[in-house]
Amino acid sequence: MFRTNFFFFCIFLLFSVLIFRLALLQVVEGEKYAEEKERHTNTPHAIPPIRGNIFDRNNYPLAISISTQSLYYTVEPGNKNREEVVALARQLAEAFQLYGSKTVVQPTAEEIITMMDVGYDLNLNKTKDPSYYSVPRKIKDGLTEEEIAYFSWNRDNFKGIDIQEESIRQYNDKRIAVQLVGYLKKFSAARNPTNGLSFYREKAKSTDPTEKYLDNEYVGFDGIELMYQEELRGKNGVKSYPVDAMGKIVGPVSLTKPDKGHNLFLTIDSEVQLATQQAIQDHLKYIRSPARDSWTYAPNAITGYAVAMEVDTGKVVAMASYPDYDPNQWYGGMKPDYYEANHFFVRNGTISEVRPPYADQKELNKHPTSLVYLGSTIKPLTVLMGLNEGLVTANEIYEDTGVFYFGKDNKERLTNSDSKRFGPITAYQAIQHSSNTYMAMIGNRLYFRPNTDAVKVWDTYMEKFGLGVSTGSGLPGESVGLKDYLDTAKKYSPQAALVRATWGQLGKYTTLQLAQFTSMLANRGTRLKPQFVEKITTFDDQTVQEFQKEVLNQETFAKEHWDVIQRGMELVKAEGFSDFPYRVAIKTGTSTQSVGGDTVDNAVFIAYAPADKPKLAVAVVVPEGRFGGRGAAPIARKMFDAYDSAIGLTGVPVGEPNEAAAGR
Repeated sequence: MFRTNFFFFCIFLLFSVLIFRLALLQVVEGEKYAEEKERHTNTPHAIPPIRGNIFDRNNYPLAISISTQSLYYTVEPGNKNREEVVALARQLAEAFQLYGSKTVVQPTAEEIITMMDVGYDLNLNKTKDPSYYSVPRKIKDGLTEEEIAYFSWNRDNFKGIDIQEESIRQYNDKRIAVQLVGYLKKFSAARNPTNGLSFYREKAKSTDPTEKYLDNEYVGFDGIELMYQEELRGKNGVKSYPVDAMGKIVGPVSLTKPDKGHNLFLTIDSEVQLATQQAIQDHLKYIRSPARDSWTYAPNAITGYAVAMEVDTGKVVAMASYPDYDPNQWYGGMKPDYYEANHFFVRNGTISEVRPPYADQKELNKHPTSLVYLGSTIKPLTVLMGLNEGLVTANEIYEDTGVFYFGKDNKERLTNSDSKRFGPITAYQAIQHSSNTYMAMIGNRLYFRPNTDAVKVWDTYMEKFGLGVSTGSGLPGESVGLKDYLDTAKKYSPQAALVRATWGQLGKYTTLQLAQFTSMLANRGTRLKPQFVEKITTFDDQTVQEFQKEVLNQETFAKEHWDVIQRGMELVKAEGFSDFPYRVAIKTGTSTQSVGGDTVDNAVFIAYAPADKPKLAVAVVVPEGRFGGRGAAPIARKMFDAYDSAIGLTGVPVGEPNEAAAGR
């Protein structure tokens, strides 16, 4: 009985002491501990999400993110035990050698202590103060399963070490539309004040951990990767560390997982794209061969650009800028020798001015860029303008002598190609034969029309058809082209500008602009925004957004005028199209321009098919390719064939039964 009472008495005493202590903490020391708690702050750190994938229109992967595990180290201020940190660097180096991949060179202890950014080296010599505290530093990515298991089981032996899930970008090794897809750079380089982007410099100002970019994460720097950076990136996760006034971690970590980025499904068809790329490569090799005849031989044709755009939707199914490069070389930092050999090809030559790949500056100045004069491909629009403005009529007979005189006292002259004389021709025949003098006559009549700002009228038509203005694509770095006819009008005369511009010698535009222009000829006046993305989905394939065609402007012309244009284009002949199984509307172009004191001829070609029910518009530009009908047309033919096989110029892929196609 005594022992029982004594036991209860002891319990009573313990509870009394506990209650007294609790009261003391709350009443006497409560304010003190509250102040101490206030001195502890929750320091959030952003965890970048897994980047979304990019597919073609048939779900074929163009750029995907591969999940990987990375090892990070967090610097804690106030840690005076430098020997312990150095020992940790040596431990890590040893573990990497034992458990890391045998095919990869593992980081040394010296490299690891530098990446840890602790302010001293392996010999405890001061280097510089840490860049920041409590923010994880990446030591290594792509950990092997053995490394992950080892560090997980021995977590207590590696103080400050943490493993995080990240992603590595991999691009299709077939190099499918690489300049359109774009590439990634580290955020630290992307926000660089000298050669970075203002978009990322603004992002660097963010203090919101859910939006904050990390210096070592990769971000889109060109093409679709940049254009849809926000959608592809996703949303940061947040890891929070309770730290004291000295910045030392004093409590458990809280974690909010990142939201994975969205996936993009492009309008590009990989089959058509690869066929286009191969066609350019093969044809350039063909026309550079000395075995070719004098009309075909083009020894300096080393670049080529092509775009295929659906007439009724605006969807771009192929966009090729050749030569290209391997975007996988960019991940982790471009090696200097690879960059030096390939930096000419990084930009998209179908939307911007790209210089040819000549390292020697003197040689470079002798060759044209990707922006060339349109040559005779402008002539359908010249005739359409002439008909619409009443400068000519469809049945008016023009006597083509092969020469056109203009200027003061008619002392200036221009000729047809090879001074060819076509005799009496009408509007559609002027397109068919590609008469320079007929087009110059239209420009001259516009110039002499009373009370007319003739150059402005011409410029207005150009812009209505997307020449000299943005295509509206939204692609970064897109050029609106160069209106040289405006400069010629000021320096010489409006008459000189018009009689040359009307047959394609005073306006330089991109291949995408040419494709949009051709599509507008095909659909008879509707300028569509070029579409590159069909839909956006979540990482787990839930639809976020689907894109529909977008009309930029609608122009109305008389049906009989459109009929004249198409009739003339259907009569144009070009290499590779003699056995084409559909009616096709064509315009070839030889773009003549002076470069470095010499005259060069660039091959330009546009076409749409089937002419009676247009489905696809194609534009091809081969700088220094000589004549459009030979230097560019065969590439276009292969593009049409590839589209017909994969998608179908009649809406049904060649060889596929109608009922099967309807269920695609």
